[in-house]
Amino acid sequence: MAKRAEPLAPRLQKNPEKQVAFRLGISAESRAAAYLVAKGFRILSRRWRSPYGELDIVARRRQLLVFVEVKARNTLDAAAESVLPRQRARIAAAAEAWLATYPQPNVLDMRFDAMLVAPGKVPRHIPAAFEL
Repeated sequence: MAKRAEPLAPRLQKNPEKQVAFRLGISAESRAAAYLVAKGFRILSRRWRSPYGELDIVARRRQLLVFVEVKARNTLDAAAESVLPRQRARIAAAAEAWLATYPQPNVLDMRFDAMLVAPGKVPRHIPAAFEL
């Protein structure tokens, strides 16, 4: 079930740069989710938080479960370069926590995808962007 965007956190209310980055992230995640829905995925979670980190999007299509990291930058190439090894470990730990909270008994395959978003461009979906 999709989660609505949250109001600005108190720490963001006084910092205009952080406000812009926050809103850009929300917009990029919304574009990415719409793109996945158009490809036949059902969005299970957005911006899901755990003690280990946050998952941008969790989506499912039939027996495939994907954990999607959304990266928004000025260019698609810059977005592609921004998925760092440290983030991969955080995403994997958060994915384990998500699965413990929301077991998916009929899932036969899982993967970690990336969705690259840049202004004026169609989002680029990278299936199996990284493995652990």
